[in-house]
Amino acid sequence: MLPDRVGQRDLFVCDIFNAAPKGDMASMEHPIFSLSTKPDFRRRRYEHNRSFVEIKPSPDGLATVHDRDVLIYCISQLMAALNEGRPVSRKLTLHAHDLLKATNRMTNGQGYEGLKAALRRLQGTQIETNLVTGGSEQFDVFSLIDRARIIRETREGRMQEVEITLSDWVFNAIEANEVLTLHRDYFRLRKPLERRIYELARKHCGMQPEWRISLELLQKKCGSNSTPKEFRRLVSTIISHDEAHGHMPDYSIRLDGDIVRFERRGTAGSRVRRPSRPDAAGHLALAPATFEAARKAAPGYDVHFLHAEWQAYAADQGTPVKHPDRAFIGFCKARHARAPLR
Repeated sequence: MLPDRVGQRDLFVCDIFNAAPKGDMASMEHPIFSLSTKPDFRRRRYEHNRSFVEIKPSPDGLATVHDRDVLIYCISQLMAALNEGRPVSRKLTLHAHDLLKATNRMTNGQGYEGLKAALRRLQGTQIETNLVTGGSEQFDVFSLIDRARIIRETREGRMQEVEITLSDWVFNAIEANEVLTLHRDYFRLRKPLERRIYELARKHCGMQPEWRISLELLQKKCGSNSTPKEFRRLVSTIISHDEAHGHMPDYSIRLDGDIVRFERRGTAGSRVRRPSRPDAAGHLALAPATFEAARKAAPGYDVHFLHAEWQAYAADQGTPVKHPDRAFIGFCKARHARAPLR
C-alpha cells in the first residue's frame, strides 16, 4: 500500500485564505508582549491575583505586540481548520506572502526582513508562568514558538515558505478553544498601545455593553513602563483620536477621572450579530441562584470573572444561547474539570 499522505498529523499546511483573526485568551489577558518599537532587553515580571508571568529577552530582545501577528495568523489558521473538522498539529507550514497580506504588512523586502526578525524574537523570548492553557498549568521555561525555519526561498533569498512549530502552551489554548475572534482592523492599528488596549477590551468587555477599569490597573495589564503621568497622556491621545475618527475596532473609549470606560459599538470581531441573540449579543441575564450554583460547580473560582469570560465565549460561537443559566453552569463545570483550584 502507498503511505497515508493525507491523514498525517505531524504537519499542518496553512491554506485557509479568509480565516478570521483569533488570539489566545491568556496572552490577551496578561502582558506577554513588549510595547516597545525598539529592541527591548528588559526582564519583566507581572503578577496579578494568583497568576504570574516572567518574561526574559533573547539577544534580539523581547517579542513585541507586532510580533504577535505571527501567532494570530497561526492560531486563526488552526482554528478555522478545526471548525472544518480537519486534523491539525503544532507544526505548520505557511506562505510568507499570505501571512504578510493577512496581517496588513508590507510585502517588499522590508516586510520579509521584519518577519524574520519577529520569528527570532518569538523563538528567543522565554516565559515562565503558572497561567493555565487547556487545563495545563506550566511552571517550566518555554518559548512562544519552539522552532522556525525557512524551507523555500526565491533566487534573491526572499523567503517563500516557512515552517513554524508552536509551543505546547499556545497549542493547548487552541485545542481547548481558549481563543477570541479579533476585528480585522486590529492589524491597521499602528501604535502597540492601541493594539494592547483593544486586546484587553475584547477580552474583558467582550459583548457586554460596557467595561470599566482604573487607569492604574490598565497600565499594569498593558505592561507599560511609562510613568503614570505619561501613560495618562498616551491613553488620552488615543481617546482623542478615537473621538475624532472612531478608529478603535468594536469599542469606544472614554476617560472619567482615573477610570477608563469602554463601550461596545455594537459589533464584535468581523461578524454582524444576529438579532435573535438575547440582549444584543452576549449580555445574558442570569438568575441570582445561578451564581450560587456556579460557585459549587467551580469552587475557588471568581464566578463573576467566569461569567464575563463565558459571555465573550458564548458570543464568539455565532449561535444564540437557548438556556443561558444551564449553559453558564456547564461552562463552570468544564472549567473546574480542566483546572480544579486546590
